Amino acid sequence: QLTDLLQQYATSFRDPLMLQPPEWFKAFIYCEAFLQLPFFPIAAYAFLKGGCRWIRTPAIIYSTHVATTLFAILAHILFHDFSKAEHAGPQTLRERLALLSIYLPYLLIPLLLLFTMLCNPHYKHVEKRKRK
Repeated sequence: QLTDLLQQYATSFRDPLMLQPPEWFKAFIYCEAFLQLPFFPIAAYAFLKGGCRWIRTPAIIYSTHVATTLFAILAHILFHDFSKAEHAGPQTLRERLALLSIYLPYLLIPLLLLFTMLCNPHYKHVEKRKRK
């Protein structure tokens, strides 16, 4: 059933990255499995507990990594010539934008997290000096 769902998604949104991922996309999948997924329970703990300023650095690393990978994916969707692909890819601008809309939230949420970690005064590092 999951294979059918994947096939239906890839056909509906003309996403060949899911059916026949290039090597660079596979590398991003491994990064997600081994770097990003372990971050989720740690971040959930920190944000649910509240007041955990130590999450700032891991969140900045996570969000910049995800944003960087998504820029590459979005550029591939917008500019790659899919006419030679084995599986149907987006051909028109409308199809490219539809596929882009699927991936775009995966960029926006990490950017919001990065903005929060960099600009929210709660997470800004305040150095405490020892009294003599």
